[in-house]
Amino acid sequence: MFLCCCLALLALIPSSFSISPGVKVKLTEKGLEYGRQLGMASIQQKLKTIKVPDISGTENVSPIGKVHYSLSDMKILDVGLPQSEVDLVPGTGVRLAIGNAFISMNGNWRVKYLRFVKDHGSFDLNVKGLTITTSIAIKSDETGRPTVSSINCAATVSSASIKFHGGASWLYNLFKNFVDKGLRNALQKQMCPLVADAVSDLNPRLKTLNVLAKVDQYAEIEYSMVSSPTVSTSSLDLSLKGEFYNIGQHQEPPFSPSAFSLPPQVNDMLSIGMSTFTANSAAFVYYKAGVLSLYITDDMIPKSSPIRLNTRTFGAFIPQIAKCFPGLMMKLLVKTVKNPVITFEPNNATVQATATVTTYAIQPNATLSPLFVLNLDTSVSAQLFVSGMRLAGAVTLNKMDLTLGTSYVGEFQVRSLDNILQMVLKLVVIPKLNAKLAKGYPLPTLGKMKLVNTQLQVLKDYMLIGTDVQFTG
Repeated sequence: MFLCCCLALLALIPSSFSISPGVKVKLTEKGLEYGRQLGMASIQQKLKTIKVPDISGTENVSPIGKVHYSLSDMKILDVGLPQSEVDLVPGTGVRLAIGNAFISMNGNWRVKYLRFVKDHGSFDLNVKGLTITTSIAIKSDETGRPTVSSINCAATVSSASIKFHGGASWLYNLFKNFVDKGLRNALQKQMCPLVADAVSDLNPRLKTLNVLAKVDQYAEIEYSMVSSPTVSTSSLDLSLKGEFYNIGQHQEPPFSPSAFSLPPQVNDMLSIGMSTFTANSAAFVYYKAGVLSLYITDDMIPKSSPIRLNTRTFGAFIPQIAKCFPGLMMKLLVKTVKNPVITFEPNNATVQATATVTTYAIQPNATLSPLFVLNLDTSVSAQLFVSGMRLAGAVTLNKMDLTLGTSYVGEFQVRSLDNILQMVLKLVVIPKLNAKLAKGYPLPTLGKMKLVNTQLQVLKDYMLIGTDVQFTG
């Protein structure tokens, strides 16, 4: 259906009402035009299923009197929809108009007159000037997914040209006008129900909307609507919750979405705006799940690195370590101690994280002897990109600041460890993080939806994805 794109181009109608959204979606006139192209094929196939019932009647035809006629075995041969348009009606919804459509069909005819005279043959019918207009109502079901229906439908047939074959041509031309009228009425009655069926056929597809999309074993993201769609003359704007949750435990974060607006002029079918609230809700979920930590051992350091995780390397900077724990391997625990904070500025996405680095010497019996604890404040830049139907990313280290938290080996200069810790972050921690980010997070999607010609830019407080859309089935 033409609305297959309009709605399939994203998640739609409200299932819950809340505060500002974390994600916004703008369906443009270009998107509607793509939907119209998809939908006309669907409606055309529906109209080809018209079942015209047998028509019979009696008319007084001068000069022979009453003529009993019947038309039967009528079949649709072709349906043409050369003109159609889809319009956004501000504050209301979507209007579909089909004009100058035509239907061609054939069938058999029979007549009886003067009590005993019978005749029969076949006929061809061409219906022209068919117009259909309907509005599309959009509502939500109990799961927060959209449902659609056709309302205020009207259909008219301006002309029907019938051509009879076989029998006495002088006879059937006498009652052709009566037959034309009966056929036009029979066709008009079926137009709107078939269009309504074509619209309703979209609903099973809308059931595929990922209102709650699983990310991994820890997190899922909710894309239910938080308010009704806003319809203007140029776009359909949708507001999605766009919030990450721990699986099975929907705990709200200690911050709320801030209002943001998508740019009005776009050349794409679809715009998706994802706010810093959505990104920070993801950070909150993973922090609460306790998974933002990593044990690091020497076998995780590339063999080509001259710096090893052992007491000899660290002893060069902190002599007490080499003296008290000679010849031992070491283990580090990097653990975030606050919820990371993500900010979006024009062309710049930044993550600020506060962590601790706890160092251990590994004794011959595998027990861990704590050496010292460092406080680590880091800033990383994020490159964001769309991969398939997922939002992915990669980070690079901007800067880090080290301070001494606790020492079990006496006082030492923390700055002397800057190079070692930077190496550990760049060679181990950040690659591990990037491997996770490369898997991406699901965008709102519907059925077999594909994003093409996608562009992503980071703006103030949100990122903007501009894209065209294709449906593959």
